[in-house]
Amino acid sequence: MARKRKGSPVHGWVVLDKPKGITSTQAVTRVRRLFDAAKAGHAGTLDPLATGILAIALGEATKTVPYAMEGEKLYRFTARWGEARDTDDAEGKSIATSAVRPSREQMLAALPNFIGEIMQVPPAYSAIKVDGERAYDLAREGEAVSLAPRPIVICAARLIEMPDPDHAIFEVECGKGSYIRAWVRDLAQALGTVGHVAALRRLRVGPFSIESAISLETLEGFGHSPAALEHIRPIATALDGILALAVTEPDSVRLRSGNAILIRAPQFLRLVEQQDRGSDGGGDFQGLTVFLSTARGEPVALAEVAQGELRPFRVFNFGPGA
Repeated sequence: MARKRKGSPVHGWVVLDKPKGITSTQAVTRVRRLFDAAKAGHAGTLDPLATGILAIALGEATKTVPYAMEGEKLYRFTARWGEARDTDDAEGKSIATSAVRPSREQMLAALPNFIGEIMQVPPAYSAIKVDGERAYDLAREGEAVSLAPRPIVICAARLIEMPDPDHAIFEVECGKGSYIRAWVRDLAQALGTVGHVAALRRLRVGPFSIESAISLETLEGFGHSPAALEHIRPIATALDGILALAVTEPDSVRLRSGNAILIRAPQFLRLVEQQDRGSDGGGDFQGLTVFLSTARGEPVALAEVAQGELRPFRVFNFGPGA
């Protein structure tokens, strides 16, 4: 007999403004304990140095984490010129220095080369696995870490401010897998100097923005009171951009049992209407992912359109111990 999972059936997203000095895992643990949630996860790691958006999934919302992680991210950060560090941020050891300080004009001229699809070598101190080991574990043990360059997408990059010759503040909007530390390292090299990230703040992850985030201090101040529950967002928040359909109660039972249902005429028309409003168009729904919910808005499943059916591949269960 399976052991019942400990914790309360709390489901949804908490948009946390992570403070500096703690890991993402530590932040998730504190939020999970606050809500006594049975399950918890997050949509993208923030280093201890970094602050800002850490989208934390509770309960069944953990099943939508991959979709939140696919969203574009927006960062504001400070580059420190003239010193390279082994971690590519302020937490590491100094490994090189330079007297060169780039001008505003030089930075603006270099930026176009760091926008769009570019190749990037991830930092040695990263969570990427090398022969089954995390790169940062190998680096901390003094081993030389060689990571292959990989394509990333930088959607936009803006120079915001130059407080002094040693520092520059940027905003970068990027896709999944991008490392701001590596971006600054490579930009510094292109500018004829060395550099690292001195401060970093994440302002957006997909549909989650800093304007709607809550600080850990404020959240923990609520304790286990109902006021804390007001800051849990619906599971569907992470599914922004995915086509959605309502299903009947009998169909929801079938779907939650893992069974496919036929696409009925009203649902097909709804799919056509939604896709016509999007950028894809074409009316070819084969393989399309659809978010299914009841008429009351309760999540049922994520399903794939195949041969006139909606076939569930991720089902939401809200029973005891879910």
